[in-house]
Amino acid sequence: MFSKLLKPLLWLLALCVAIYVCICSYMFAQQRQMIFQGGSTRVEAESTNFSLQRADVLLRGWQLHPKDGQAGSAVIYFGGNAENIERRLPQLAHNLPHSDIYTLAYRGYGASEGEPTQELLELDAAALFDEVKRLHPQQPITVIGRSLGTGVASAVADLRRPDRLVLVTPFDSMLNTVRGMYGWLPVELLLRDPFDSAAHLQHYGGPILVLRAGQDQVVEPARTDALLQRLKGKAVQVLAFDQAGHSNILRSPGLWQAIERFVDGAPVQALPQGL
Repeated sequence: MFSKLLKPLLWLLALCVAIYVCICSYMFAQQRQMIFQGGSTRVEAESTNFSLQRADVLLRGWQLHPKDGQAGSAVIYFGGNAENIERRLPQLAHNLPHSDIYTLAYRGYGASEGEPTQELLELDAAALFDEVKRLHPQQPITVIGRSLGTGVASAVADLRRPDRLVLVTPFDSMLNTVRGMYGWLPVELLLRDPFDSAAHLQHYGGPILVLRAGQDQVVEPARTDALLQRLKGKAVQVLAFDQAGHSNILRSPGLWQAIERFVDGAPVQALPQGL
C-alpha cells in the first residue's frame, strides 16, 4: 500500500521542485527588467540640454543654473526607479534656487543609451560627479538620491566623497529589500545588483540627511531604519514624514525647505528616529 502511494508522491515532489526551479530561473533572467524600469521614462534627445560621453554610450540629462547667476553650491540628483526626472526639474529649480543642478538619466532611461546594471550606473554616476567637479571646482557639491537613486548616491559618496549627501526613502541594500518581497526565493543567490548602500556609507564621513516615509510600501520603513542602524555614530540627520508614502514624500510640507537648508550648510532640525 505504501509503495503504491510513494511513487505519485515522488512525482508530485519532483513537479513542485521543477516549478520552483522554473520560477527561480525566470526571476533570475527577468530581474533587471523588474528592477530597472526605464521604459516609461523615455524622452526625445532634443528635450535634454546636457550630456556625458562614456566609453560605450552617450548619457543625456539636464543642467539648471540659478536665474540670478549667483550659485552657492552644485547639486547632483539621482532619481528613483521609473522616475521621469524631466518632470522633476521644475521642483528642483523652484526649491533649490541658488544651486547649479545636474541630473542624468540612467542607461536605458530618458534619452540615455545603453542597458543598466548596478556597476555601470555607479561608474556613470562617479563620472558625472567628476564632470560637475570640473565645471565647479570651487563650489561644494551635494548629491541627492531618491529610492533606487539612494543606492547610486551611496556609491558616489563612497567613491568620490561629496560635501553632503541627501537620501530620500533609502534602503540598507537592494538585497534585503527584495528579500522582504520574495523571501520564499533564494534571493542572495539570484540577485545580480545588490546595491549595498550600508556598506558603501561605512566609508563616508560627510553629513547625511535622511528623509523617511512612514507609509512607504516600496522601500518599507524597516529598510530605512536598518540603514540608520548601520550609520550610528555618523553625522546623520533624520526627518521622518510619518504620513508620507513612497511616491508623494517629495510633496511633504517642510521637506524641500529642509533640503535647501542642508544644501546651504545650515543646520536642519533632526526628528526622533524611532529606533
